[in-house]
Amino acid sequence: MIPQLTGLLPDEIYSALDLKQSFRGKQIFKWIHSGVETFTEMTNLSATLRDDLSSRCVLFSSTIATEVAGRDGTVKITIKLEDGLFVEAVLLEDETGRKTACLSSQAGCAMGCKFCRTGTMGLLRNLSTGEIVEQFLLLQNKYGRISNIVFMGMGEPFENLESVRKAIEIFHHQDGQNIGLRKITISTCGIISGIDSLTEEGPAVRLAVSLVSGDQDTRSSLMPITISNPLPELKKSLKRYQLGTGKRFTLEYVLLGGINDTLKDAEKVRHFIGNMKAAVNVIPWNPVETLPYKEPEEEKVNLFIDRLEELGVTVTRRYRRGRGVNGACGQLAVFENSSDSSHSG
Repeated sequence: MIPQLTGLLPDEIYSALDLKQSFRGKQIFKWIHSGVETFTEMTNLSATLRDDLSSRCVLFSSTIATEVAGRDGTVKITIKLEDGLFVEAVLLEDETGRKTACLSSQAGCAMGCKFCRTGTMGLLRNLSTGEIVEQFLLLQNKYGRISNIVFMGMGEPFENLESVRKAIEIFHHQDGQNIGLRKITISTCGIISGIDSLTEEGPAVRLAVSLVSGDQDTRSSLMPITISNPLPELKKSLKRYQLGTGKRFTLEYVLLGGINDTLKDAEKVRHFIGNMKAAVNVIPWNPVETLPYKEPEEEKVNLFIDRLEELGVTVTRRYRRGRGVNGACGQLAVFENSSDSSHSG
């Protein structure tokens, strides 16, 4: 059986298709990443070869099932995979026109973060490298050149690190998208083994960690992964990351009304950071109807940010792009994968 070509490098395409000339693998790789979706569009291949390849395999294993566009330029697509499961990917566009693809690494998620819609799905399976790459290609082929990638969609990237690593290698390849590693971010809920692997083996992409609280008990109640990956050990891992890579990382802080939004909570974040070089991205919680949380009051958000800045922390606030299409942080989920056939983001 021929593997998904979208998940292969040029030499692997050459081998998988049993091509007679090695440069053909590079040609096909380039075509895939130039936006074609069929072999018949690969005009520098002979007609005989195009017909042969068309009869043996397809380029894309997944298709866009639905798409929703928001007023802020955000687009969310629901993608049907070859086995009938669905995942979501989001295209974000900032004020300068820069486009970022927010990609999923798993169908569902096993981490069970209490404030996140994806966690209510449970984990269905890991995505293949090709399925990850195809999310990007489906977005770019329809909506134009994408310059940045964040692994912040459905799933925990470090629980599917082999496929994520291979996808990054493909995105970074000079004959493909040629996206710089500094323009790619992996976001994790705090899997220590994954952070250590990134430190030791790369790739040298940006790292974001969902902190949510600098208090062990509070974080454990919101993010069960904290029990097996406690804050003191997470901090040690991040120190190793910083020492090994020299890179600053980002701490994502979802602000939940009445739970982790006090000045004392801000001080605990500062204590966690210590002497590490980190920026904090404050994200007011995006509502999910079935979850028992509330948005923080605007005054609380401002006071929280002000306190962090008073304590010398570099802070950014994530404004709520994607909410109009249920594509913002914590809102992604697809229930076609279960008996509930309704969409939810």
